[in-house]
Order: sequence, then structure tokens, then C-alpha cells
Amino acid sequence: MNIGLISAATYKYGDAPARNGSNHGTAFASTFNGFDEAEVKKHEWTFVRAQETIEGAKVTKVWDRDKFWAERLAKACSIPTVADTPEECADGVDVVIIVDDGSGEQSKYAAHPLKNGIPVFCDKPLAMTGRKAKAVADLAKQTGTPFMSSSSLRFVPDILNLKEQVSEIGPVRLAQTICGNELVYYGIHALSMAYAVFGGGAVSAVNVGQPGMNIVRIRFDDHRDVVLMVGEREWMRAGYQISLFGQKAWATVKPDLKNLYWYLLKEFMNYVKTGKEPYPIDQEVELIAALEAGKISLKENREVEIAEVLGG
Repeated sequence: MNIGLISAATYKYGDAPARNGSNHGTAFASTFNGFDEAEVKKHEWTFVRAQETIEGAKVTKVWDRDKFWAERLAKACSIPTVADTPEECADGVDVVIIVDDGSGEQSKYAAHPLKNGIPVFCDKPLAMTGRKAKAVADLAKQTGTPFMSSSSLRFVPDILNLKEQVSEIGPVRLAQTICGNELVYYGIHALSMAYAVFGGGAVSAVNVGQPGMNIVRIRFDDHRDVVLMVGEREWMRAGYQISLFGQKAWATVKPDLKNLYWYLLKEFMNYVKTGKEPYPIDQEVELIAALEAGKISLKENREVEIAEVLGG
């Protein structure tokens, strides 16, 4: 199976300078193709070496806005073709993987392969607003093309094991998830842990925190409340944690992040092979909308309905 890897060789987030190399892009490339350590060491760049590989698929094309670093990545991971455009990278392959490039807008590269029936994985976040996320998901459904977007934390074993423990802990009506940095762009990791355990059904959000220190109560349609705490770097150290408070017991997990990209990509490749969607893409749209609702709530000092964010 041939893979086109888009926006994989550099990273630029916010006002920070562009970074040579990419955590996700290099990890994804080396998960499928392995890597040449001698080539990696030739450059000053961010390169995450995958410890586990996925057989039966290879990255055969790569594109990045900086062709120089796309060429370096291609050489390090034995990728035969460096494409001149993202559309070219998506042509003549079996699968397209779009990497988080720091913009929050990488889903714009999904339209071309989706319209051509090529399965797409779009790295987190699917978009920075609920409506933009919905537009991409709607296109995937209209074309009937397999499409997935997710935080890697959805599929790490510690979180999946926690899901299996809910019946022993619960019923669970209160939960808390925590991570560092910006509410939508990084808070998706924290909220994705809760979605992995419970599924969707968010109806509203209210943020009682402060700028840079978000404390968001997200209410679900089964009367469950998830408290999402996301603090930016000047206020708290980054990390990941989820706690469930059930009628029978409590449980707290700080997930082991070893091989987290391997679990994510394995899930996507299984989806492509079997046609079995790991969860509805509408659930990811709802998750983005819930995070956006938390931002609006803090700005406007009110509870925000998820339907409002999605234009319902």
C-alpha cells in the first residue's frame, strides 16, 4: 500500500519560528519506512525515530512547503518521490496522511484526495472551529471516502484499558482531564481521552477559568460532566491525565506515551483495510466544537451550547 505524506518535514506554530523537521511527520514516516541513522545525524532538525514499524505499507511520496527539508526527510526515510504540490503528493497513491504542521489548517489538503476517492487521515486538530471541522467531515461523507482524524491519545493502551474499567468504577458521572497549552490545539488531547472512554454526546460548555488557565465544564446528554483543565506554558507544566470518579471507585491515569503514533496509525490502516470506522467522524467534529465552545464561554462569560457552535 502506497502512502502520500503531506506537510511532513517542517513545523510552525503561532508566532514561533519555523522548525526544521517535525515531531509527527518524522515519526509517521519512520513508522512505515524506518530510517537511516547516518542521514538523520547529518542535520540539525527535529526527528522522532519510531521504535515500532507497520508492515504492508510504505510512504512513497512526501510533500512539504519547504522542499529542502522534504528532500532531507525523503533521504532519511527512503521515500522515492518528493512532490512539488500537495495535490501531486495525493495522486497515484492508495492512502493520504496529512500531518499536523502547526497551522491548525492542514485539513485544507484533504479535499483533493477525498474527491478522488483516496482514504485520508488528517492529523489533529481536524480544524480550529467546529464549523470548519464539519465542512471537511461533510465532504468525506458526500464522497463516501474513508476519512479519520484523531489525537493519538485516543488509542494508547492505558486509555483503552481505562475504558474497560468503567463498569467496575461506575456509573461515572464526573470526570476530569488535564493537559497543557492552548485550549483547542492541545486541549484536544485531554478531551480525546474522555471521548475514548465515554464516547460523545456533548451538549454545552462553560469556562470558569482565566485567559491561559482554562477550567471548562463540558456537559453531556447522559448527565455526565467532564471538567477539562488546560493551562498554557507560563502557568503550568505540560502533561496528560484523566480521572474518573465513579459510585464504586475512582481511577486516575497518566498515560504511557510510548509508541503512541504507532497505535494511531495502526488504527487508521486497519480502518482502510476493513472499512470499519473506529468511531464516527461526527464525534471528532463535536469534540472540536466543544473545545471551541469553551473558548467562546471564557470570552463571553456564559454557557455555550454545542449546537450553537455548529450552527444548529
